[in-house]
Amino acid sequence: MVALPAVSAVAGRGLEGDRYFCHAGTLSDHPDRITEVTLAEREVLEALRHDHGIVVDPQDMRRNIITQGVALNSLVGREFRVGEVILRGRTLCEPCAHLERATQRGVLRALVHRAGLRARILAGGMIGVGDLIYERWVNDPNTTLTGFRAASGTRA
Repeated sequence: MVALPAVSAVAGRGLEGDRYFCHAGTLSDHPDRITEVTLAEREVLEALRHDHGIVVDPQDMRRNIITQGVALNSLVGREFRVGEVILRGRTLCEPCAHLERATQRGVLRALVHRAGLRARILAGGMIGVGDLIYERWVNDPNTTLTGFRAASGTRA
């Protein structure tokens, strides 16, 4: 994985240059299991080091976006914006055996339900380092969109 200052997100495809965008990912033959964007929390990596003595580089997580200051698990089933892009959280992105093989024993168990979020791109655009993350909100659950709000300190 290569860290980029910005990337183009395309609805229905993913992030330009990503292995799944290019149909070269492990799950590319299983379209029902592919997610266009994956996110992980920097705070989880810090807790992993502090609580378990396990150091994992953010790039080893193989997530597209590393966030800070946002509880990703709370975005399952919800719409949110990162930069110009509108996303919908689909499911938790659980750790896989590849991550443990690439890092160290104990990572898999320590990251269960904490390894990130899978999301679908609803409206494409650019996502850049430092972009704020906004959660979609409505005045009433039975109404249409009325706006977005940022949780304090949320950044991509």
